[in-house]
Amino acid sequence: MQRDVPASLRTGHGPRPITDVGPVAALAKQAGKLEALDRALRQTLSSPLREQVRFANFRGDRLVFLASSPAWASRLRLQQTQILAAARAIGANASSITVKVAPLPPPDPQPEQSKPLSPAAALHLKAAAGSINDPELRAMFLELASVAETANSTSPATP
Repeated sequence: MQRDVPASLRTGHGPRPITDVGPVAALAKQAGKLEALDRALRQTLSSPLREQVRFANFRGDRLVFLASSPAWASRLRLQQTQILAAARAIGANASSITVKVAPLPPPDPQPEQSKPLSPAAALHLKAAAGSINDPELRAMFLELASVAETANSTSPATP
């Protein structure tokens, strides 16, 4: 069902991406710059230190880092000269480093393994497909039912 929208309100261009909207675009641009700076600065660090610290912000002439513990914060402070030289080399005019101790964000969760559909689910999908008039939707139900059957055909049969 289509709504009647006055021609004066229709744009014809569809929805705009959120990153094209004024304040959000500026925020996305700033986040992109900070992420690029994070990657560039952490590349100068040794592997164990690189995994325990994150670049957080660039305020004025100060680079702000987060470390997972006070020990890692101390190790990062020892690398201050090297980090500032790298920052200046990529165009960030920084003169000092601030390191704050904060837990690092957890890693992205791994996607769960999907469970195969049971033979009963395949039968129900076939029955549902038989009652659907739309040929495209019926084909989707039958395809899903066939996936359920092949997923169960590899497991041993139960009496």
